[in-house]
Amino acid sequence: MSRVRTSHIIIHFAAWILFISFPIIFINQRHNLMNSFSGNHVWTYIKFCLLYMVIFYLNAYYLFPKLYFNKKYLMYGLSIITLLVIFVFMIKPFDQLIQLNRKPRSAISKTHLPDVVKTTTLPGARDRNKGYFFDINSLFIFLMVIGIGIALRTIKEWQLTEKRAILAEAGKTNAELSFLKAQINPHFLYNTLNNIYTLCITGNEKAAESILKLSHIMRYVTDEAGADFVSLEGELDCIDDFIALQKIRLGKKITLTYEVIGNPQGHQISPLILMTFIENVFKYGLSNHSETNIVIKIRIEPKLISFYAQNTIFENRNLNNREGLGISNTRQRLEHLYPGKYKLEIDDKNNLFTVNLLLVS
Repeated sequence: MSRVRTSHIIIHFAAWILFISFPIIFINQRHNLMNSFSGNHVWTYIKFCLLYMVIFYLNAYYLFPKLYFNKKYLMYGLSIITLLVIFVFMIKPFDQLIQLNRKPRSAISKTHLPDVVKTTTLPGARDRNKGYFFDINSLFIFLMVIGIGIALRTIKEWQLTEKRAILAEAGKTNAELSFLKAQINPHFLYNTLNNIYTLCITGNEKAAESILKLSHIMRYVTDEAGADFVSLEGELDCIDDFIALQKIRLGKKITLTYEVIGNPQGHQISPLILMTFIENVFKYGLSNHSETNIVIKIRIEPKLISFYAQNTIFENRNLNNREGLGISNTRQRLEHLYPGKYKLEIDDKNNLFTVNLLLVS
């Protein structure tokens, strides 16, 4: 923010330096600088610059934003017209400044002028120092300063509007992402608690160990899974504990292949992205009556994380449930967190449900 303000100050300073340099160049086309700027001349020049600076900032930072942006168009128009009349018909700052570039009439030697010029006044001529005089140059500079102020303020308001829209969209995205996580985490914990409950009521001696593993999972979900990205090592530890819990209840007819290939150090991943698919494998791929194979493979490469899961499809299972809330939310999270950096393929060919997920890390 400070850098932006500093750049604005520098731009304004440079613009005003450029603005005040033009009168100096114009005034001193035929006169020496020291001769032109002396005594009251200096004050006339300073007053010329200050008047237009006041008009610029008054319009750009008060009249235009306070009146025009609040749809008080009539008041804004009357304010500008009033300032214009005061400048062009009363103050006439440019006309006062231009006097610095004229020699007094007394300095013009009568001997150097033809007699006709000495005694004759052209018909219809008007003395600039007497009566009404319209300062066209002050009008032009006034309109230019007002126009630049309006343009700069409009651009600034447009940038602020765009920034608010971006922040609002980012806030909406974060809210959606938090909502998706809130849906996934209870679903995951609910299924895990059901598994432990089964162990407890059957008197399984591994119930205590399962509770310990669940506590590790809950700590991970509570402390780590709220972030957009976590270390891959922590995610794999959570997966290991989850699969260990599932192994306790697997029957002899189920063959489980679980492999992790590669070094997870230095990698990051969105929390519980893989867990959704692993959870579905155990939810829909187990049977107490038929032999089944469950395959889960995770391969870690320097720039890529690949995930593969496969299980048998049973005829009495509703395949439409496989694309339920968990996977749908996971697709949305992938769109939010891995835009253009992931590839997800899900199919159910050859009586097998297969998931292939590639993540660019």
